[in-house]
Amino acid sequence: MVPAADVLHDLGGGYLGPAFGDGHAHPLFAGLEDVGPQIRQCTNLDEILDAIAKWADAHPGDGWIVGASYDATLAENGYFDARWLDLVVPDRPVLLRAWDYHTVWVNSMALEIAGITTDTPEPERGRIIRRADGTPLGTLCEPGAIDLVTVHVTDHSQDTMVAALSRATATFAEAGVSWVQDAWVETGSLDTYLAAARQGALHTRMNLAFRADPTRWEQQLPDFALAKDRVLAADEKLLSAHTIKFFLDGIVESHTAHMIDAYADFPGSRGLPNWEDQALIDAAIAVDAMGFQLHIHAIGDAAVRQGLDTIEAVLAANGPRDRRPVMAHLQTIAPKDLARFGELGVIANFEPLWAQQDPVMTNLTFPRLGDERASRQFQIGEIAASGVRVTFGSDWPVTHHHPLLGIGTAMTRTGVADPGGKPLAGALYDVTDALESYSTQVAYQAFAEHERGTLASGQLADLVWMASDPRTSADNEVAGLKVLGTWLAGKPTHLAIPDRVSEGTR
Repeated sequence: MVPAADVLHDLGGGYLGPAFGDGHAHPLFAGLEDVGPQIRQCTNLDEILDAIAKWADAHPGDGWIVGASYDATLAENGYFDARWLDLVVPDRPVLLRAWDYHTVWVNSMALEIAGITTDTPEPERGRIIRRADGTPLGTLCEPGAIDLVTVHVTDHSQDTMVAALSRATATFAEAGVSWVQDAWVETGSLDTYLAAARQGALHTRMNLAFRADPTRWEQQLPDFALAKDRVLAADEKLLSAHTIKFFLDGIVESHTAHMIDAYADFPGSRGLPNWEDQALIDAAIAVDAMGFQLHIHAIGDAAVRQGLDTIEAVLAANGPRDRRPVMAHLQTIAPKDLARFGELGVIANFEPLWAQQDPVMTNLTFPRLGDERASRQFQIGEIAASGVRVTFGSDWPVTHHHPLLGIGTAMTRTGVADPGGKPLAGALYDVTDALESYSTQVAYQAFAEHERGTLASGQLADLVWMASDPRTSADNEVAGLKVLGTWLAGKPTHLAIPDRVSEGTR
């Protein structure tokens, strides 16, 4: 007998499970990529320059041209020259973000506007890539250098940003996602998120993580408290704001991830830490005492250790509570630090799509790390086997937003585009565990395990419908499974086959 229901939906033999959650992403940045020149799919330098030239012709004027995200492997060492952009746009400032969002490529006019010259000192928490004669090349790494330029770029209108959030969350919904941790929000952008929620422009739940700035975190504390109170007062069911984001370092590929030992191809450098140890501890203790959850970006093994040390200090200073600190990315972890995640109750958030031998890994990452460190990247299975809660995220738009691509990669350690390629070293991840890391465990990260994240009576109907069961599919087929439907608290946010819906009976 069919139970009483408001709506009956014929799944046609497909698979129904708890909707996916994305434990670390940047939906506003992803949506804004549609606003500028389309360079994400460009496969060589000429294609990028052609896209920039066409966009400039279609949008005449003297304003900034801002685009994302170019493939850093298209130039040696990931370093791009301003003079290449000058060939197509010499008379307007151009700023292009790399796929990593830790690096930008600018033209000569942008460097001139920012006042970046041969005499410009190396900024704190940033790096200006230079030619042999000391002149700036046109590639800038990390906020200390990037912000010299972005401070001159006009912000998008609120309407543009609301539309970007709408596009991005609709894209997530089509992929079966119902909750997203927005892992980089400035308090000055809060009005955009509140407007999107009021206008019904959000198609997923969203939790905001406000970025703590190492240069002014003490001044930010009142803003954090006010922002959190504003979101609570707005009482928008899809929006929450209980997290603070800390960037501890950069990325391996630009030598800005903070490493315990020097880079294999840069013997004098161990990377670029963003925080002094004591300042980080003081800031984390302060925001934890305000009731915020910590969300920590750590890629290099030294940054991972610094993050663990900080959480340990927070526990000692503020005492026990249900805080669920998150450390994200965790590309390299020193062996002696693996056990500390469980001891400190840290949630390990990985972006599983990174755990593959793609051109970035082969051309940039491996040479930076050397064989030993390269062999212990993204230790997802090892961390999970120790009893630590593992959550998955996409880091979109850094990499693809679709959970099934990440799940398939976690299971095989090979890329979707090269399924027969050599797997990246490390333990493979079981499909059931991978599904839970993108659903049940993310619900725990969101403090929402009692209301969603499992397929059980009494839980909110945040659901995903797939054409077939990933648990019984071949490992190399999981990434290609089709999402046919997504529900958010029982309401469809995506239906590929709407004619299967019929009215139920009570």
